[in-house]
Amino acid sequence: MGENASFWESLIYAHPTCTTWKQEAEGSIYHLASILFVVGFMGGSGFFGLLYVFSLLGLGFLCSSVWAWLDVCAADIFSWNFILFVICFVQFIYVTYQVRSVSFDREFQELYSALFQPLGISLTVFRKIVLCCDAEVVTLEKEHCYAMQGKTPIDKLSLLVSGRIRVTVDGEFLHYIFPLQFLDSPEWDSLRPTEEGIFQVTLTAETDCRYVAWRRKKLYLLFAKHRFISRLFSILIGSDIAEKLYALNDRVHVGKGFRYDIRLPNFYHVSLPETPPVQPSHHLQRGSPRRKPAGVTNCGSFSTQ
Repeated sequence: MGENASFWESLIYAHPTCTTWKQEAEGSIYHLASILFVVGFMGGSGFFGLLYVFSLLGLGFLCSSVWAWLDVCAADIFSWNFILFVICFVQFIYVTYQVRSVSFDREFQELYSALFQPLGISLTVFRKIVLCCDAEVVTLEKEHCYAMQGKTPIDKLSLLVSGRIRVTVDGEFLHYIFPLQFLDSPEWDSLRPTEEGIFQVTLTAETDCRYVAWRRKKLYLLFAKHRFISRLFSILIGSDIAEKLYALNDRVHVGKGFRYDIRLPNFYHVSLPETPPVQPSHHLQRGSPRRKPAGVTNCGSFSTQ
């Protein structure tokens, strides 16, 4: 214990205490370096926050090196500050390269800002999603069909970027698809990865549309590699299907001013028409919201169960 005490005493009291202080202030370079340090440590997170921090800290260490070389004339102070400047400079170059490698076209950047960034998805994760669709945005001209009822195979998942899509079944209007909504989320959810199917509705562009498409097999491979992306798409698709269900619910009335509520399927008696409607295929019978609400608008009575 005595040796340890003497070590700490020598460490603390080896140098004489400051009896007199310098009357003149340090040069402007030293104060500039201090200001850069203060401002630099106010940076945020993310790529651009790192660029902000490393750029200002690097300039601060560079000013400290110049100050140590010109005013203090201390080689050790200069060496340490210059080494820290080099480290900040290398980190700045590295982060700049990362930012450049995850830059996107304008439409993908807007898609990220509107849909993925609010969910806390990083640019690196979004880059994997974009590469899965080959970073391509497909154009669909007005009155052209994205899918035809009973003919088009279900082999991809698409997200509308701009425009409006009309969904019909047997020529009857069901609902619209707006930007940032999936075009075929019910079809995607109705099939297992090993199953195949065809569309039971027709999707027609009411305006010139732009959409992003992921091939089923390629997207499932991405899900297998990254479970986080799989859970993300599961949440997005589930939310999209719920929006389509409520869009259909808004069109369904049960007469006398009452509205049919999809959350209470047994609350109302619905009189069916004499001619039974065309039943969807077995793929869409597992909860697809795109079902023709035949006979519901014509019913005139209701009762509780």
